[in-house]
Amino acid sequence: MPAIETKSATGRRKTAVAHVRLSEGTGVITINRITFEEYLPTIDLQNCVIAPFQTVNMVNKFDVNVVVKGGGKHAQATAIRHAISRSLTLVDPENRKLIKPEGFLTRDPRMKERKKSGQ
Repeated sequence: MPAIETKSATGRRKTAVAHVRLSEGTGVITINRITFEEYLPTIDLQNCVIAPFQTVNMVNKFDVNVVVKGGGKHAQATAIRHAISRSLTLVDPENRKLIKPEGFLTRDPRMKERKKSGQ
């Protein structure tokens, strides 16, 4: 695979928005200037974020810098997964064939329903 420049993408889930910058490196993941393990303390949330890399067999090949806002921790983890999946398809379009069946490229459209007047 040829050397890549920095790839960036945006992922969303509920009200959480994640901006991801992907660059070649050793697998360091930084979320809002905090280490990955500190920001997402549970193994389930960490696995959610790493899943796209495991799908395309590129674990520890990219450094990831994430800025995420809004939502809760679970929505933020899913938004980060969505953004990482999008950026991996920018790195190599062949990755789309592996990531798409897992559902990582599909934005989850479910949102909290608005408050109706008179209720």
